[in-house]
Amino acid sequence: MQMSEKKEILNVKNLKKWFQMKGQMFSNKKSFLKAVDDVSFSLNAGETLGIVGESGCGKTTVGRTLMRIYQPTCGEFWYDEKLTGQPVDIFKLKDRQMQKIRSHIQMVFQDPYASLNPRMTVQDIISEGLRVNKLTSSKKETNERIADIMEKVGLRPEYMKRYPHEFSGGQRQRIGIARVMIMKPKVVICDEPVSALDVSVQAQIINLLEDLKHEFDLTYLFIAHDLSVVKHISDKIAVMYLGKVVESAYTDTLFENSLHPYTQGLLHAIPIPNPHTRRMGKRILITGDIPSPVDPPEGCRFAKRCPKAFDRCFRETPVLTEKEKNHNVACFLY
Repeated sequence: MQMSEKKEILNVKNLKKWFQMKGQMFSNKKSFLKAVDDVSFSLNAGETLGIVGESGCGKTTVGRTLMRIYQPTCGEFWYDEKLTGQPVDIFKLKDRQMQKIRSHIQMVFQDPYASLNPRMTVQDIISEGLRVNKLTSSKKETNERIADIMEKVGLRPEYMKRYPHEFSGGQRQRIGIARVMIMKPKVVICDEPVSALDVSVQAQIINLLEDLKHEFDLTYLFIAHDLSVVKHISDKIAVMYLGKVVESAYTDTLFENSLHPYTQGLLHAIPIPNPHTRRMGKRILITGDIPSPVDPPEGCRFAKRCPKAFDRCFRETPVLTEKEKNHNVACFLY
């Protein structure tokens, strides 16, 4: 589903996040873990961009850096709060300026157990953002908003006096979502919000996020490692490998005509419910382990695991280029 008529709400340019590593004994040489290494993408208002890849590819670091939980090594993050065409670079904002933006950009974390303070009641957890930003004028108004958002995420308002340990994993994630939605954000970064949940609960949370997106006109950045999950919620998908985006396209295009061998390998790894159904064409298998982001290989970072690699792949680094309309790939095959 293409939404090109909508205005661009965020634009990330050349984002890098390197973590300094401790040097080896008796050595003054600095080394860096290149978790995110030159990532760029844009997103229109009302769209969902899915970011997928193996564990360690840097997708979670992208989300946390955009939230400024991590400070970027370099890059730009332009956010158009009012869709006026005059965005601000969030990476250049001071702490006081950033506090005003935080109500617009919120994050749903992966672990519903670790992301909630066990010593706080549900009421305190959900209302914390309102209290810090002084968005309500009375306790009655605060409680009314808490009750309203709890109903919207599928929780009973009378549970607001309970503590997180009294809820299941799926219910805890709903509490985390309620904490985000009560701030009335415009952009929500979902960091693998269903990976820690049972399969039966995953579908419920995905459907809830879809319903909330339409009700509140939200823009999602949805981070996950499971392409089958991302397919159902995303308008666009960006595939990351070892800190870089190797392919990006609209969801239907990516699933019907993937170009990068890594993307093709991920698609072939999706389980087929019917064991008697065979895939059409030759199956692409990804073998070997992902290289270390501390010392990434020269040339294409996927070359050593790629079944289609040739000499140039080991010498030069491919640039993410538009090969078809709205379909970008970083591969010398094209």
